[in-house]
Amino acid sequence: MHIAILTFDGYNELDSLIALGVLNRSRPEGWRISIAAPTPTVISMNGVTIHAHVDLAEACTADAVIIGSGMKTRDIIQDPAIMAQLKTLDPTRQLIGAQCSGALILAKLGLLNNIPACTDTITKPWVIEAGIDVLNQAFFAQGHVATAGGCFASAYLGAWVRLRLEGEQAARDVLHYLAPVGEKDDYVARAMSNILPYV
Repeated sequence: MHIAILTFDGYNELDSLIALGVLNRSRPEGWRISIAAPTPTVISMNGVTIHAHVDLAEACTADAVIIGSGMKTRDIIQDPAIMAQLKTLDPTRQLIGAQCSGALILAKLGLLNNIPACTDTITKPWVIEAGIDVLNQAFFAQGHVATAGGCFASAYLGAWVRLRLEGEQAARDVLHYLAPVGEKDDYVARAMSNILPYV
């Protein structure tokens, strides 16, 4: 099982790395979680450099793909070389999720046709401009496509992938592990109440 997290220059660390943590925590034997990027290294909006595990071409063959967000997403959707590679993403054979401004990439690829989206407050006007209905909520999924809005909603996106691929208990267990001490049961209940209606 291969899950790729698309990460570009200007990426938001919370979006890509929280999802990476949720997906890697107690992952089943044979799972591989990759940071995927168009270049060997990418630098975050706060100057954190990370190395890609795989390129975009390999990421597009993964069983599940999460598109991270960042401050350069509007530049990315105007880059024909990157977008040409991403055109092979296919929700008929993959789970595909997008965090915050990653919804712009889904919109540009035509993967949000007739599907509303969640995004962050900064990106919201641009997603609306792209013709997508934006919901005032943290998470939404329809079929194999999901979006999340707000940095900490990346945990919901990662948990959705775990739920879809492993089952509800696996999602609950990873959320429980990550939740703050003294808040675990409440956190898991709230998180699952955001995810389960869309499964």
